[in-house]
Amino acid sequence: MTLALRRHHDAGIGPSRPAAAVLAVLILSACSTTAPRAPAPPVPLAATFSNDNPAAPEAAPLDDAWWEGFGDATLVRLVKEAWSANQEVAIALQRVGQARAGADAQASRLWPTVGVQAAASHSQSGVPEPVKQGLPDTRVLRAGVDVAWEIDLAGGVRAARDAAQADAAAAAAGMQGARLLVASEVARQYFVLRSAEERLRIVQALAAAQRQTAVRVGSRLREGQASAFDLDRARAEADALDAQVPALRMLVGTTQTKLAVLLGRNPSVPVVDADSAFAWPAARAIAPGQPSELLRRRPDLVAADARVGAEALRSAEARAQWWPKVFLSALVGRQDLRLNALDLAPVHFSNVALAFAAPIFNAGRIDAGIRVQSARADEALLAWQKAVLVAVQEVEDSLLVRSQEAERHAALALTVENRRRSLQRAESLQREGQIDLLVLLDVQRSVLASELALSDSRLQQALADVQLYKALGGGLPQVQASTDMTSLAARTPQ
Repeated sequence: MTLALRRHHDAGIGPSRPAAAVLAVLILSACSTTAPRAPAPPVPLAATFSNDNPAAPEAAPLDDAWWEGFGDATLVRLVKEAWSANQEVAIALQRVGQARAGADAQASRLWPTVGVQAAASHSQSGVPEPVKQGLPDTRVLRAGVDVAWEIDLAGGVRAARDAAQADAAAAAAGMQGARLLVASEVARQYFVLRSAEERLRIVQALAAAQRQTAVRVGSRLREGQASAFDLDRARAEADALDAQVPALRMLVGTTQTKLAVLLGRNPSVPVVDADSAFAWPAARAIAPGQPSELLRRRPDLVAADARVGAEALRSAEARAQWWPKVFLSALVGRQDLRLNALDLAPVHFSNVALAFAAPIFNAGRIDAGIRVQSARADEALLAWQKAVLVAVQEVEDSLLVRSQEAERHAALALTVENRRRSLQRAESLQREGQIDLLVLLDVQRSVLASELALSDSRLQQALADVQLYKALGGGLPQVQASTDMTSLAARTPQ
């Protein structure tokens, strides 16, 4: 149903009572607000993480640039380069631009549309002068300003604007999430590379030792103090170690290509040079804070929270379709008219119209749209609640892995120390002929296994730290208040 009130005035511009009434209604409707309601986690969150160690030394707050805490200049350089060159970060940045442009477009619906119209026409009848009195030649010059405005009485346009702003907030949090993921993946691949290089050096050193053992066995065989079986066994052990070298070199190469892709470089060119003096970062205390802090700190939870608010606001927009809509249009301008050779005085004209539209029957289309949007809002809320549980789980798992890996590392360090001493004694005894070759080879294998396990433990400790920083949200404070749109996230109008 549509009703229209129109006022047409050609003598001049005068006051318009319908327009004044609409402006009054607009002011009153703009003053109305909706009470916000933030979503609640699916279960009450504990005050602390169960796997946090309260007896640990006092830890510093979560550092923003946590990768700098590892004390590796190469890692810091790689993370900074990845932030500026990684395609995923660039894609996320473009999504932020798209979302903000969409928010600006929705906000523009609250303002009137103003346009300019101009027309010029000239007609000549070509008839004799006496006849031109009834069929004159004319020239018309007309120019005016056109204004169109949809008055947002029900708040549907404002809800669409706020939903678009919440989308922009979600996109901004998504960009921070991409930066966090890239930083953590660069750190992970970097430590995997250093671990592969370390294990390669260990295997190559032990393989060289096995070759020397095989040479000694060959000398003893020529002296009749060893058998061909001993020589074959020594050579087989050295060959078995050599067989591990290609796999480790392959791991070094594939990790280099992964780092190149993360940094936006050519994968055919190595990114990092080998560093035989690389030292693993020392263990440090990390304060995980409270589980509730994850809701404001983790980019994925901030983004999911904003999506909950956006879908709830779109539900309000869908419900507003049942309310009447008011449209105001106005055209004001000036016209110059010439009849034959006579110039008439310029005239001002105005045309103001107020239209009213309200739905009566639409075969359930509006109700169906409300149900669809309500389901989307529920889906977004469930996704946010699941993300909260997963976030707490990731932190708990990371804390558990970190504490248990520290115990494993301490035990492996003692194991390596003891087995190295036993290897020194076994080599001395074997040279003196007090033990046979098989015993020495067994000791060498145990040393290799222990050193490789210790190297893996160093890697797992570093990866556990990276995973914990990632699970905690990386300490990126700009996620909490990066834009003025975050206050609209996770707000459900009543």
